[in-house]
Amino acid sequence: MNLPIYKCVIDDDVDSPLQVEFMALVDKPAIEKNFMAFKSQLRFNLDDEKKIVSGPAMLADMLIYRKDDNLGEYYTTFDKASISSIVQKFFKKGFIKNFNLMHDAEKKTSDVTIFESFITDEARGIKPMKGFEDAKDGSWFISAKVDNQELWDKIKAGEFKGFSVEGIFNQVPMQMRKMTPEVAVEQIKQILKSIENV
Repeated sequence: MNLPIYKCVIDDDVDSPLQVEFMALVDKPAIEKNFMAFKSQLRFNLDDEKKIVSGPAMLADMLIYRKDDNLGEYYTTFDKASISSIVQKFFKKGFIKNFNLMHDAEKKTSDVTIFESFITDEARGIKPMKGFEDAKDGSWFISAKVDNQELWDKIKAGEFKGFSVEGIFNQVPMQMRKMTPEVAVEQIKQILKSIENV
């Protein structure tokens, strides 16, 4: 079945509500990638002294399955240009402490702060974070400091495994994509690989 694909875009105008306003700590990131380990073999940082989590916030050109009442079943994606606009506006508006848990507006936390951020850019020599070498050019990676022991304990216990952006977007229809058998096999391999990492 060929599902429609929509590209998510925002408005660069700082007064427009089309933007990423929050970052959520979630148990199942839509991008299917978890936090990165530093000193352990697990997929999140277990350094109790530093309490830092790092990983992808947005992966360029990744198809994310969605189903809702308005559009039915479809894929959504963010391209390199959209991610660049999103990140620049996010920082211009000072949203580095805008975190919630599981996309729940009632579970905001001011105890998590983004302190490192980069967008991969091959032309500028900015490569993906180790462990995420397969991320496409234009992907956004962040590191955040967790200043709440209870929340940190939940991250250590695996209740939260990754980042997920939260915002309001225009959904721009893209051309329906026919999948060749080779591409289908590659997509299945990526899904299986992400399941193994969970």
